[in-house]
Order: sequence, then C-alpha cells, then structure tokens
Amino acid sequence: MGMFDKLAFALGLKKREASVLVIGLDNSGKSTMLNHFKSEDQKSMEIVPTVGFNVEKFRARSVGFTAFDMSGQGRYRSLWEHYYHDCQGVIFVVDSSDKLRLVVAKDELDMFLQHPEIRTRRLPILLFANKMDMREAVSSVKVSAALGLERISDKPWHITASNAITGDGLHEGVEWLTNQIKENLGTK
Repeated sequence: MGMFDKLAFALGLKKREASVLVIGLDNSGKSTMLNHFKSEDQKSMEIVPTVGFNVEKFRARSVGFTAFDMSGQGRYRSLWEHYYHDCQGVIFVVDSSDKLRLVVAKDELDMFLQHPEIRTRRLPILLFANKMDMREAVSSVKVSAALGLERISDKPWHITASNAITGDGLHEGVEWLTNQIKENLGTK
C-alpha cells in the first residue's frame, strides 16, 4: 500500500474494506453467526442450510466486511477454493459439540492450509469453537488440539469459544480478525 493510500485511510477519505471467507462443515453455525452481525431489521428469523454460498455485509471497528458464507455440505466444499485468491481473512467455524466430525473438520482445515492459493499467504484465520451452549461441547482448547492448530506457525490464527445464537465470543473473535486485517492493510 502506498503512502497516499495510508494518508487517505488516516484522514478517513478511503474506507477499509475486506473480503472474508466463512467456511466450516455443514451445521456448524456459519450462517447463524453472520446473522448475529446484521442490523435488527435485516436479521433472519429462521436460518436455513446454505446451498452454494451467500454474501453478507457487516461493519466492525471501521472495517467493512464482505463475508462469503460458503456451504459446508460435502458436495459444495469444492467451491471454497474459487474464493481463496481474493480474501483477506478466513473465519473457520467448528461445531464443538460434534466430536465425531472434528476429524472431518481437521481434514478440511488441512486441505485448506495446503492449497496453493493459501499455503504461501500470511492470511489471518479466525476459528470459532461454536455451540458452546450444548452439553456435549468440548472446550476451545480441546477443539484446538483436535484440529492441530499448534502446528500452524506461518499464519496468524485465533480460536474463540462461541455461541452464534446468543453472540457470546463473536465480537471478541471479529475484533481480533479486524486488527489482523488492519495490520495487513498497513493501517491501525
């Protein structure tokens, strides 16, 4: 980013915009999480499974986000890679109450991290260990261990326990992602 762009951002003449991918297995809470960030008059009363993808927009601390809510159903996961090139961040949502599918989530995360469009980029990854309100939920520490997050050393990542219905943990996570994206844009 050039000096004039930085000056324009500092003076508020140019808005910060970022595209983020919201990925994870089906039924992990991706659409419910994004619904939480909508204004009251735009919130959906009933969340239905995403087919293909949806595009949602929201703002967090002076950054406008365009979120590509990608379907997590097996037959649609191959679509994710078509959006890797243009994203400035990733939100990976995990159903922390579905212990059996944590292995599948780990496999999808591993394939994502090894993709040629992602492997060489220092892309911030926000992980939500979602559905913490469920009795069967495991802690974000256990989700982190199950996903092998400690081995990710070439990208900034952060995991947050969350409940997409109540909003618990969502703002903390998005604040972290916002700070990472602002650093990458060269602004504070």
